[in-house]
Amino acid sequence: MGIDLAFTLGILLLVFGALVMDVLSPDAVLLGGLVALVLGGVVELDQALQGFANSTLLALGSLYVVAAGLQEAGALDIASQYVLGEERNVRRLLLRMCPSVTTYSAFLNNTPVVAMGIPAIRGWCSRHGISPSKLLMPLAFAAVLGGICTLVGTSTNLVTHGLLQAEGLRGFGFFELAWVGLPCAAVGLVYVIFVAPSLLPARADIRDEEEAERAALVEVEVAMDSPLVGTTVDEAQLNLLPGLTLVRIQRGAEGIAPVGLDETLQPGDRLLFAPSGMEAPPTVESAKTTGAEGDLPETIRNAEQMEAVPRPELGLRAFPGLRLAYADISREEEREQHQVVVREGSSFIGERVDTIPFRERFGAALTGLRRDGERLEPPFDAVRLRPGDVLLLDTQQGFRGAYERSPEFFVTSEAGGEENKTAREAQAQREDMRPQRGGRSLWLAVAVLVGVVALVGTGALHIAVAGPLGAIVLVAAGVLTPGEAREAVDWSVLLVIGAALGIGEAMEASGAARMIGEGIVEVAAGWGPRGLLAGLILATAVLTNIVTNNGAVALMFPVALSVVESQGLAVRPFLVAMTLAASMAFSTPIGYQANLMVYGPGNYRFLDFVRVGGLLQLLLWGVLIVVTPLVWPL
Repeated sequence: MGIDLAFTLGILLLVFGALVMDVLSPDAVLLGGLVALVLGGVVELDQALQGFANSTLLALGSLYVVAAGLQEAGALDIASQYVLGEERNVRRLLLRMCPSVTTYSAFLNNTPVVAMGIPAIRGWCSRHGISPSKLLMPLAFAAVLGGICTLVGTSTNLVTHGLLQAEGLRGFGFFELAWVGLPCAAVGLVYVIFVAPSLLPARADIRDEEEAERAALVEVEVAMDSPLVGTTVDEAQLNLLPGLTLVRIQRGAEGIAPVGLDETLQPGDRLLFAPSGMEAPPTVESAKTTGAEGDLPETIRNAEQMEAVPRPELGLRAFPGLRLAYADISREEEREQHQVVVREGSSFIGERVDTIPFRERFGAALTGLRRDGERLEPPFDAVRLRPGDVLLLDTQQGFRGAYERSPEFFVTSEAGGEENKTAREAQAQREDMRPQRGGRSLWLAVAVLVGVVALVGTGALHIAVAGPLGAIVLVAAGVLTPGEAREAVDWSVLLVIGAALGIGEAMEASGAARMIGEGIVEVAAGWGPRGLLAGLILATAVLTNIVTNNGAVALMFPVALSVVESQGLAVRPFLVAMTLAASMAFSTPIGYQANLMVYGPGNYRFLDFVRVGGLLQLLLWGVLIVVTPLVWPL
């Protein structure tokens, strides 16, 4: 084994391990791997950077802008309202919803489709008393199934398209993948609509649990200039708060529980209170009436603002220098509660919570954190965030409208937030008016999408020309501002693609692709060409469920070419099957961004995807093996 080959395989193992362990975001991991391969002399710098000059990146970036234009014009809002309706039967609703979502996702990036669908579905489920876990996973799967039907359905298709052209081969036609993609989508939809509901759990909405948890635990912080600093719990009379019991003090990495009356308070201490069974602390007037005024802390006796306290934790306002650790209670009437899901490529990934400026950057405060379906216990300071983490944020009004296209997270709560019904209704009215207010923008955005599809479908323009042309029209017409257009592009995905293409070049140059391909041939050769096809599909499916779909197709492309060349087989069927398999990431929540988006809001567990998505994965594996050779003989 040569030095370059051994070095490349070592870097690939490190990259694979880093992606699986969520050490850093996928773009950082793949870029780091590419830089290491350049420094190791496996591939020249110019060759490594060729992936970033691929027309795929320009095409994909512009399609993000087109999708954002449709979202801004209200097209997705109208579609979600029409599709959901007032149907109460889960299977009949899925029969309306899933084919529609699949159709939208065939022509739009599935991220905005799923992002718009999550809050709409959760609101519908809340109104009709149905568990959102019955609908959110089908939403994600239906979106993925739509992406395999057209060239622009998902970035994975565009990656293979660009790689084919880079190798001097003919790229995909706009509807070419549909010959196999449509049968797969049809079988997948039958499964999602009629089989999946029986396998999916019926769990309560995650926000119901969060609201109960927030009501059950109050966390406050001792300010640096608080007069309570240096006093004991007994002297500060924190043990006399009616309705609350001090159960824990978090002092840096040290947790103090149970809390003694002689424990001295220090600046920065986090005090955790639990309800003690009383409905609310007594007011000053009620204390005077019962003759218990002398039993109240002096700060409460002298605090006129405590005349009527609606909740036990608000009694803490009377203590100078104490504040809620993650929220400002003095402005509760102006705040909203929102759930967000940390997205792949977010700069939050790997960062400690206490280093992220939620208040300064978003006007928000972190009040809850969930991971893998479980609530993490506060304090959260030392927690390092991962893709898919669900954050509960205490925000200013209008948060969703301001940050629904944030590169850091997906907003999965309704307009107006989780708890503020009045604000939510007012915001919903504004959202309902948006399509009417911008009727011209709505029709223009739809016309641009139809025009891009027509130009590319007829071969009149290359996708890397038609896409940017559509984006320019939307910006020039004022549907999007230039800033909004820039924000709409998922730059982390473009970095992943460019870096993965460069790593693919290194795999070819070092012989790693040939070595892996020979291994697949050795295992599957006894089963003939169809066995090789099955092995390639299986290898791609396993890889895409663990790492990113774009990374999987970029890494498997040179392997597929090696298999084809060594056996003298047709190129087309193997690369089509590999491309579609790279998008069929149903077995894990981390394999595809759509899965990651519904993971937390659906209150799912990892094994839910293994059980429901794994069966769908095997089913579509069989469809690919049978149908692909019928369209393109091996």
